[in-house]
Amino acid sequence: MFIHIGDNIIIPVDEIVGIFDLEGTTITGITRDFLKVAEEEGFVIATSSRMPKSFVITVRNNQNLIYLSSLSVNTLKKRVKKWLDMLNNKTVRLVRGS
Repeated sequence: MFIHIGDNIIIPVDEIVGIFDLEGTTITGITRDFLKVAEEEGFVIATSSRMPKSFVITVRNNQNLIYLSSLSVNTLKKRVKKWLDMLNNKTVRLVRGS
């Protein structure tokens, strides 16, 4: 299953490690340094020319990728939750034998 993270970018949900608020997490220098190094090493993908509100860390083929998204953390979390709810409903039906 995939989620849309902004501007025609979709990513597999099962590759998501975390979704983070860009403004709230870059208050400390540690996160800013992490994102700077990741960008310098080519691991950051901007999904929009607009100001990013969040970043999504993923692992694909044993490689970390960081997507900068113009969507809020709450919007992205709702999309992941919707996917998880659908998955849980399918699992319940399978267990019950429906």
